[in-house]
Amino acid sequence: MLASLMAAFRIPDLKKRITFLFLMLAVYEVGLHISVPGIDIRNLEKVFGEGNLFDLLNAFTGGAFKKFTIFAMGIMPYINASIIMQLLTIAIPQLEALQKEGAAGQKKIRLYTRWLTGVMALFQAYGTTAMIRQAGAIPGTGSALDWHVFQIAIVLVAGTAFLMYLGEQISDKGIGNGVSIVIFAGIIAYLPAQIGATIRIEGLTNGHWFNLAILGILFVATVAFIVAITQAQRKIPIQHVKRVVGTKMVGGSSSFLPLKINSAGVIPIIFALSIMSFPQTVVGFLVHGNRDNPWYQLAQKIGPGGAWYGSLLYAILIILFTYFYTAVTFNVKEVADNLKKWGSFIPGIRPGKPTQDYLDKIMTRITLAGAIFLAIVALLQYLVPEWLNIRSFTLIGGTSLLIVVGVALETMQAIESHLLMRHYEGFIK
Repeated sequence: MLASLMAAFRIPDLKKRITFLFLMLAVYEVGLHISVPGIDIRNLEKVFGEGNLFDLLNAFTGGAFKKFTIFAMGIMPYINASIIMQLLTIAIPQLEALQKEGAAGQKKIRLYTRWLTGVMALFQAYGTTAMIRQAGAIPGTGSALDWHVFQIAIVLVAGTAFLMYLGEQISDKGIGNGVSIVIFAGIIAYLPAQIGATIRIEGLTNGHWFNLAILGILFVATVAFIVAITQAQRKIPIQHVKRVVGTKMVGGSSSFLPLKINSAGVIPIIFALSIMSFPQTVVGFLVHGNRDNPWYQLAQKIGPGGAWYGSLLYAILIILFTYFYTAVTFNVKEVADNLKKWGSFIPGIRPGKPTQDYLDKIMTRITLAGAIFLAIVALLQYLVPEWLNIRSFTLIGGTSLLIVVGVALETMQAIESHLLMRHYEGFIK
């Protein structure tokens, strides 16, 4: 990795892209600390003090959500809009036909995604602002206060739109996927605060240095485990038949079809966590954070990290969503038809329906392994703090660590591809 980075800075174009990436990350870091005007920061803690969904949003936004800065909504409305458009493309034939039109169709789908992002961000920003107004975090009274809430919501939507623009600029002029890097930067920006609080509370105050050492070892082991499964794939051998193109005979070679063990990524955990955290969030608002309320205690038990049956339900939801999202994103019938159309086949398997059944059986098996992997990593976020009695550091597992490792691998692969392209160019000359 270090050798690749040193080689990258010796190439002017690649150095320019990496420098642009760091400049955009610096702009993002500055925006994380620009507060929305008209907010009483002191009253925000009691509003956002409870709820795993709030903790997830706060981690994704680099701590901006609980500080209610201009980037408080983060890039998540765009992520949600992209997922919804992806599902709608499968369900609506007109959108599916539009997607197959090439660059022009993809451009229209991106436009629809941006408009949907704006609508979702506005609803989320207005609802969150109205919620903190009821908690007394926005001073003032009277009918004009509703207009004040709308003004704050517009500022938050503008912050999301700017992050969307920032992600597109990183994708065009920087390295890697811009939207993923924005989420990555938010999590990394929040990491030093978590480490500092953990050392201060658990080490200096409570003296749990041995537990901290075990936590560090588990953190490294979890990262290695995530890297191994993220990179793992099942290679299906593919044989290409010979055919005549013009006056030449081409084909006849063999290759393989890579099927990733974890093809669903982190999306199943986000789905499951959103559903499991919804009762906790609603009940927390209704009882105003009263922990002695029986409904509040029940909501905490059935949520992730609560009682054993809550954790079991969380794991089952992750496994089900993994199968669902994999079926949506990986069309086995389409892959089998494409192999048949291009004159390729799996040795020992007839083209057409037998190939489809074979690929479906393989995907069912490896998806189970990927789903169990996601469930284990997601539950580590709640199990490890209980085992070690350290509750101030929650990045040992779950969505945040999966995103950090996945984006880091993706960015390094993008740098490798740029380096490989330069090496090929030099070889040809």
